[in-house]
Amino acid sequence: MPDSSAALTAPHVLEYPYTRSVGPVLGRFFAGLRERRIEGIRTKSGRVLVPPQEYDPDTAESLDDWVVVGDAGVVTTWAWVHEPRKHHPVDRPFAFALVRLDGADSAMLHAVDAGDESRMSTGMRVRARWRDETQGDIHDIVCFEPEAS
Repeated sequence: MPDSSAALTAPHVLEYPYTRSVGPVLGRFFAGLRERRIEGIRTKSGRVLVPPQEYDPDTAESLDDWVVVGDAGVVTTWAWVHEPRKHHPVDRPFAFALVRLDGADSAMLHAVDAGDESRMSTGMRVRARWRDETQGDIHDIVCFEPEAS
């Protein structure tokens, strides 16, 4: 007779697929990515936000002073993904990291393909790996990679 006290289990994945309109600020940001250009937006206090925001997070003022930043920068913090899922940008272990691009004062979240967790560190320099054929979305940056030392 089977053990009736054993818990029954079943896999379950919870997802919320949706479509979003991007508006003029993120629309311009994504159009820049199509050209392999990363743009941020300068606040009245002089901070450059990447990705750009329509309103200053400190003052709520409308923003429109665009700034081109570099496609390389510094990892400010990171978390290693040992087992990527099918929707992740890289099909092998990688890091999700906050990357402060050269010329920016804020950091953007993206994947870093370092090859191995031992190669990841806070403060390391990384550079964007661009998709061969850009389309004007965040996936135009496939991931970031460590810069050669």
